[in-house]
Amino acid sequence: MMTRSKWESNSEVGNSTNEGKRTLIDYISGIEVLATPEEAEAVQVFAKKLVEDYGYRKHQIQTHPQFRTKTAPSGEEKYPVDIAVFYNDKKEYNNMRIVVECKQPNRSDGLKQLSIYLNLIPSVEIGVWFNGKDHLYLRKAFDDGRITWKEIPDIPKHGERVADIGLYKRKDLQTPNNLKVVFNDIRNHLAGSATGITRDEAIAQQIINILFCKLYDEINTAPDENVKFRAGIDEDKIDVRTRIENLFTKVKQDYDDVFDEEDSIKLDDDSLIYVVGELQKYCIISAERDALGDAFEVFIGPALRGGEGQFFTPRNVVKMVVRILDPDPGEYVIDPACGSGGFLIVALEYVWDKIEEEGKRKNWSQELIVQKKKDISNKYFFGIDKDSFLAKVTKAYMAIIGDGRGGVFCENSLFSPLDWQNKTQDRINFGSFDVLLTNPPFGSKISITSKEVLSQYSLSYKWRFNKNEQKWERTQKFADRRPPQILFIERCLELLKPGGRIGIVLPDSIVGNQSDGYIREFILSRANLLAVVDLPNETFQPSTSTKTSVVFLQKKDQVMETDYKIFMAFAEKCGHDRRAKPIFKKDEHGELIPDDDLPLIAEEYQSFKRRNY
Repeated sequence: MMTRSKWESNSEVGNSTNEGKRTLIDYISGIEVLATPEEAEAVQVFAKKLVEDYGYRKHQIQTHPQFRTKTAPSGEEKYPVDIAVFYNDKKEYNNMRIVVECKQPNRSDGLKQLSIYLNLIPSVEIGVWFNGKDHLYLRKAFDDGRITWKEIPDIPKHGERVADIGLYKRKDLQTPNNLKVVFNDIRNHLAGSATGITRDEAIAQQIINILFCKLYDEINTAPDENVKFRAGIDEDKIDVRTRIENLFTKVKQDYDDVFDEEDSIKLDDDSLIYVVGELQKYCIISAERDALGDAFEVFIGPALRGGEGQFFTPRNVVKMVVRILDPDPGEYVIDPACGSGGFLIVALEYVWDKIEEEGKRKNWSQELIVQKKKDISNKYFFGIDKDSFLAKVTKAYMAIIGDGRGGVFCENSLFSPLDWQNKTQDRINFGSFDVLLTNPPFGSKISITSKEVLSQYSLSYKWRFNKNEQKWERTQKFADRRPPQILFIERCLELLKPGGRIGIVLPDSIVGNQSDGYIREFILSRANLLAVVDLPNETFQPSTSTKTSVVFLQKKDQVMETDYKIFMAFAEKCGHDRRAKPIFKKDEHGELIPDDDLPLIAEEYQSFKRRNY
């Protein structure tokens, strides 16, 4: 059993004051302030974005103590500004360039507050409203002596003119520091403002389309050329749309196995400019794949809500499973319920890291390493999902990180392979995989009732316990229904080679309920139990409250030992609470780190494996 670490548990934001109120350290000033939702989710997030993404220096930004505007040019200082950005390090009233409002919860109230600031502070050029979920960027202008405000797609970077926004050369694009924040902003804006597109699945599909336009532009634009994926200041909306639609035409030609000819950019003009404005300054292909994966799931996650038992496997769980299974280059890997491809992506990156290490040892050229990585992704990685949208998402996701999309198929893994498409039958065969990672759909409400499907499986029969023999025996009668997770166990074992390894997320009922003993006996008749990791209740919350464990198996072959040790672990913390908010603890140096037992469990398993195998 896994015991808790010596690190003490702490709040998800920071320390506690004597009064018990949560506090945090202000990113700009270093001052300890109350961790209100506004402060933690808006002020701190945007202040960090100003520094990391826009290049402003901390000494030209003021957050705490708050800068105050005057009630009139010669009046008293009254209105507190959440974030004030100055032209230089002189934090003076007539030297402010950008004012950021975070107090107002909605766009209309934010606009009213910004209008006050923009009127009162003569030097302010840009107004920003940001509530942690959505934003509004305004530029001050003058029309016949009157102050007016116009919405703009982005704000200028440090040292950049407003007129320069969108005029980026490929070499000037910057590596994003927190894509998840950017994507969250985009999703929330589209969910509330996009005309004609409100369903999460439709929003996700549109973002995939636009993201591919961005990636295509980055890949096919020379360093000294201007990018086509852009939205400039005062640019005609039709010109922006035409450029993006032309890019998407080329995307559909190059990725015809991901996109259909009828796919199109359906966002209204204002929403399209909003998305382009948010993404245009970044070089997406230079982002860390982990960051890209987290951001990608911002859009796909909400689209999975429904009655089909679909939800994301948290990335830390995926990483733990991959590390424990430890796939090698040349091993065939499959996820028969791949969803949006999380297990496949992480496993592929894990194997790619091994290729990189081997290349360094053997002094391979970079070209050879790239070719070997491409060969690995195209030949050895496979995914199946019955949902056409999710299969398409996985293809897109694989293409974004470096291909392998040709091994992803839209099929029902529980159907007979004879019912699969010919191209699937040609590439996916029983007994041909070395590593299988999966989180199958759960639930009695989505039970399989088709006799044609049930007839394939031993676990579809009714079983009874023989008290004399102290074992379960299969009867000759079929059950009327079976939850899909039970049938997936048998199908997974069928897909594996003898000696192949499985990591599968299962409800705790299968692991421990007395009435499910026949399932455990069936498993142990065909596989050795390598490890069981009990996951916290919060792991899949708020998507589902089902208590789960990860079960690791190795399909039996004739030479495997019958006497072996089993690794057992109990994770108390998984890095987030039941509302999916991150939780932290202090390390030995007093620094806040994720309160997550899963990386430690993966390390412990590796040590266990070295000692016992």
